[in-house]
Amino acid sequence: MGRYITRRLIALIMVLLVVSAITFVLEHAVPGGPFDREKPLPPEIKANLERRYHLDEPYWKQYARFLNDVMIPHLTTQPPDGSIESDYLINVHIGPLYFLWMNFGPTISSKTRTVNDIFRQQLPVSFQLGIMAMMVAILLGIPLGILAALKQNTMFDYMGMGLAIIGVSIPVIVLGPLMVWIFGVELKLLPPSGWGATPPYRLGFLPQSFGWEYFKYAIMPAIVLGLGSSAVIARLTRATLLQVVREDYIRTARSKGLEERLVITRHALKNSLIPVVTVLGPMFAALVTGTFVTELIFGIPGMGRYFVTSITNRDYPVIMGTVLLYAFFLVVANLVVDILYAYLDPRIRYD
Repeated sequence: MGRYITRRLIALIMVLLVVSAITFVLEHAVPGGPFDREKPLPPEIKANLERRYHLDEPYWKQYARFLNDVMIPHLTTQPPDGSIESDYLINVHIGPLYFLWMNFGPTISSKTRTVNDIFRQQLPVSFQLGIMAMMVAILLGIPLGILAALKQNTMFDYMGMGLAIIGVSIPVIVLGPLMVWIFGVELKLLPPSGWGATPPYRLGFLPQSFGWEYFKYAIMPAIVLGLGSSAVIARLTRATLLQVVREDYIRTARSKGLEERLVITRHALKNSLIPVVTVLGPMFAALVTGTFVTELIFGIPGMGRYFVTSITNRDYPVIMGTVLLYAFFLVVANLVVDILYAYLDPRIRYD
């Protein structure tokens, strides 16, 4: 297992290289640039801005500079005067993890913040929301799918799958404002917008306290974000569990006189969760890196809105940094999923 994990971590570097190259090509292939305006800038000013951010250099040189800044560790500090220079290497602390010593450079749309500053301040918020949405999806989806499978073609099955279909069918852009109107405006039970934690964060990504003042801001967005995922998990759990309980080894376990509870929990449930765990990897990566619509509806200062805005503004450093961060979470989540396979199914070995 140790050698397998080592190989996967080495492959992670190759994946990030390929993703960065594809992203670099695509973002420069899109028409327009970061300094194109409805009212064109004077040629001299535009040339100076492109020179400052090295956009006047050949593409291969820009990409080589990016790899040098991002992939090679640098141990330095910010300039004494507090200015931001595109060539200056900054020791990076990114949100929930120490992501090597990556320097994604200054944001083109801001003169006072770097991409790393955005990650440091906004990524922990998206991470906290994503973890809570993931808990909602798992704690609601798996029990609902199990109940529907064990009570197939009964009222519980029809109600459970009906709720799952509703969860999949109602988009966040409809459910979010509806919950804000009901619980935030009419009933005044929960705050309609905002977030209950501010920097500095414990360990780089955890809030200072977990009291009601924190959770009251997270309840509605976590439910809205996790409800659709819980519906997917419930339907998949039901389908796989129904298939597993018809296998021969389940009949053998029952014929030996084992209690139905033990047959389901020890034999059927673990194997039926393998497809569910498979979808949890990409789902986790998508949730913790920020969801634009949910963060916009509830006024949450997360990563989602910065990523969408950066695409509109052609803010290349923010685009590259966010895509690489998502790729990192996705690869690590899939690695965790592969390790869980060996726990759920003893026949799976990676030696």
